[in-house]
Amino acid sequence: MFNADNLYVVPLDQWIQVGVRWLALHFRPLFQSIKWPVETLLTAIDSLLHAVPFPVLAICLALIAWRIASRGVAIFTLISLIVIAFIGLWSEAMTTLSLIATAIVVCVIVGIPIGIVCARSDRAWTIIRPVLDVMQTTPSFVYLVPVVMLFGVGTVPGGVAVIVAAVPPLIRFTNLGIRMVDAEMIEAGRAFGATNRQLLWEVQLPLALPTILGGLNQTVLMAMVMSVIVAMIGAEGLGLVVLQGLGRLDVGMAAVGGIAIVLLAMILDRITQGLARQKPKSDRGIRTALSRALRPRREDVEDLEAHHQQI
Repeated sequence: MFNADNLYVVPLDQWIQVGVRWLALHFRPLFQSIKWPVETLLTAIDSLLHAVPFPVLAICLALIAWRIASRGVAIFTLISLIVIAFIGLWSEAMTTLSLIATAIVVCVIVGIPIGIVCARSDRAWTIIRPVLDVMQTTPSFVYLVPVVMLFGVGTVPGGVAVIVAAVPPLIRFTNLGIRMVDAEMIEAGRAFGATNRQLLWEVQLPLALPTILGGLNQTVLMAMVMSVIVAMIGAEGLGLVVLQGLGRLDVGMAAVGGIAIVLLAMILDRITQGLARQKPKSDRGIRTALSRALRPRREDVEDLEAHHQQI
């Protein structure tokens, strides 16, 4: 294949198109099985958020913000939700929130275990790191093309695109947090007889929790950005309001949708930041792990003393 300058051009675009079509044709059951849990979870969360009356849900979210962050964040959350409701975008905001909540749940289920595996295996991190680099450097709009061909159009395929775009920060921060745990803590746990499982759950994860929650904050923000972009493939929510406003050259509609998106993003950002600022009781967790590891040895000592007494 030659271009206008009589230079040979590799038809990479055609190869990619043929490859994606081949995947869509031969692996359709696999992609449908991936789509099903996302669709089920998204439908359940969306139905729940739309079933709860506006005042009740607004107060509940404000109380959650108070409990996790602060009183100021709770007041801001309540006022922002009231503003979103009174500009007529409550239903669209709840659809976007359900999309983000679904993405967060799936990202936590998938991202944290992968991050743990990467932290415990240099070989796994060597393999997964380039994949994360590609996922994070790929423009957000590029995700939409394979998603449409493999999963179709609509809110559920949009949720899949949100998950794919939002999970890399959580994997990276989980890996980083566990690797940054002080080696002396790990050596102390091993010296007291703690198993690898005890070290992970009682020492490494509690100490890495602030970093992991920081990654969760980045995942939430990335999911918020992507939830607006997926309106281009038919996903409902606030992004669709902005897209319709741009399509009709209706500046007011696009501006109102943008205001609702900004308010919702600020609410989620402040809540997840407050969650990340909460310091876990790492020292108590480490003492618990060491005491659990020491318990069998103490029993052995008591048995040995009793044996000496009998002698």
